[in-house]
Amino acid sequence: MFLRHKIRKKDGKEHRYFSVVENRRVAGGRVVQRHVLYLGEINDTQELAWRKSIEVLEEGSARPRTLALFPADRCEGLLPDASIVRLKLSQVRLCRPRQWGACWLALTLWRELRLDRFWVERLAASRKGTRWDAVLFVLVAYRLLAPGSEWRLHREWFERSALADLLGADFALAEIHKLYACHDRLLAHKQALFDHLVGRWRDLFNASFDVLLYDLTSTYFEANPPFAEGDKRRHGYSRDHRPDCVQVVIALIVTPEGLPLAYEVLPGNTADNTTLRGFLDRIERQYGKARRIWLMDRGVPTEEVLAEMRTADPPIQYLVGTPKGRLSRLEADLLARPWQQARPGVQVKLLPQDGELYVFAQSRDRVAKERAMRCRQLKWLWKRLAQIAAMKITREELLMKLGAARSQAPTAWRLVAITLEKKSPTFSYRLDRNKLRQARRREGRYLLRTNLTETDPAQLWSYYLQLVAVEEAFKNLKGDLAIRPIFHQDEGRVEAHIFIAFLAYCLHVTLGRRLHALAPGLTPRNVLAKFAAIQMIDVHVPTTDGRELVLTRRTEPEPESILLLDKLRLELPAQPPPKITSQSPRPQVLM
Repeated sequence: MFLRHKIRKKDGKEHRYFSVVENRRVAGGRVVQRHVLYLGEINDTQELAWRKSIEVLEEGSARPRTLALFPADRCEGLLPDASIVRLKLSQVRLCRPRQWGACWLALTLWRELRLDRFWVERLAASRKGTRWDAVLFVLVAYRLLAPGSEWRLHREWFERSALADLLGADFALAEIHKLYACHDRLLAHKQALFDHLVGRWRDLFNASFDVLLYDLTSTYFEANPPFAEGDKRRHGYSRDHRPDCVQVVIALIVTPEGLPLAYEVLPGNTADNTTLRGFLDRIERQYGKARRIWLMDRGVPTEEVLAEMRTADPPIQYLVGTPKGRLSRLEADLLARPWQQARPGVQVKLLPQDGELYVFAQSRDRVAKERAMRCRQLKWLWKRLAQIAAMKITREELLMKLGAARSQAPTAWRLVAITLEKKSPTFSYRLDRNKLRQARRREGRYLLRTNLTETDPAQLWSYYLQLVAVEEAFKNLKGDLAIRPIFHQDEGRVEAHIFIAFLAYCLHVTLGRRLHALAPGLTPRNVLAKFAAIQMIDVHVPTTDGRELVLTRRTEPEPESILLLDKLRLELPAQPPPKITSQSPRPQVLM
């Protein structure tokens, strides 16, 4: 294996993206390269560390050896001894292949966060011996590794995983009624979990909680209203573009590193700007009064709440995006202000006003990106309008095709003036150059407001960029962890479903933080997929005396998995001990 980099020009700059690849010899004597790991852009220190690890891995690899196996019919001359077991190697059976590596990694992360200790104290075993803490881990691991319905977990996935082997249990952990009943035991411990995670984030990653990111999203249901009075499932503004479905709103607080601190499930018709005050009170109760900075997107705080934050004791500091409508009101004042260099490629104008500081930021890279997106969309729309204009269609068909074009290119549509004839199915179109000039002036530009009036502009810009962390959390919840759609019918289990997804995200972000120090392009999903290649299998070897030797064995990791284990400083456990049955199992006969 070796490091290979690829140079790509983007926005006028060269970027080097690294990957770990290996050579494979194929038929005809050809050598092809197999992509093993994508690392993304890494710095010189990270590159050197990866090269050293690869060299050690290659130098330490053992040469293959040929081993001879002696079947029972070739053991002549051995003295009778009760300790000797003669094996019928010709009748070896390989049974129950199941996924082991990713399950083991999930359990390792679970224990690293000490969630095993946390839950064993709160979810005591039942009188019938049900280990509710283990059932919960099964639900969380399933949400992390192969998210789906509880019915699929019960029917298929658990038997295809090695969770029973890792937990020293059996299929009882995946009984369908236990999976659902476990949901009913979780929500009472939500606040205690938040307190526990704060300590673990501090111990593992030296996290501080001086800067907090706050945002909201929604998730929808495959369920039909009406629901009982007070049920949180309601129709509302859908960020998932499913206004036909009822939903709930999820409010989430994370650190700039993406470490989650708390969340709340709100009714689906909750307005974003009505949620912040409650979270300010909750964080103050949980962490005490302190000099804390809140980062929020526009639309979350109201003017009233911002005024309360400024007059609090001590003042609650904030940096918030501002709607573009306010930019129009401040444009004249901002034009008279000089540009300041905040960082390479980023310029800002500062406008103090009424105890706040307005920060008008312009990013050169963002200008190039938004301009390219607009040009691409406008070019497509212009071509499409020409095609529609040449068609011989009815007026109704014309309106439908224009509506489809508008939904496909909404940004470009605002820059085109379209005139429809009143009775005939014809239209004319032209580029609105005034709107185009205004769009060009605002591309790659943001208006922020803050009460951090003494902070360096570069620091303010870096704070605002950290809002990406909470957006990434929502992306992982909805993408990798597939929190949507939700099929539960009971409201309590709906919230428990989100609670389990939150726990899975905690494992996901823990792995992500460990990988970030190695290579930013190395994602948790990629690493989990690599470890999933490590399988567990039962090797059944019958003996000459009617017994059967059962060796439960995991496959040896591939070189890339060995490399990841070394970089993550993890060590695989020893292989399970072999078992021997008292007598050979009788074959099952299907009637």
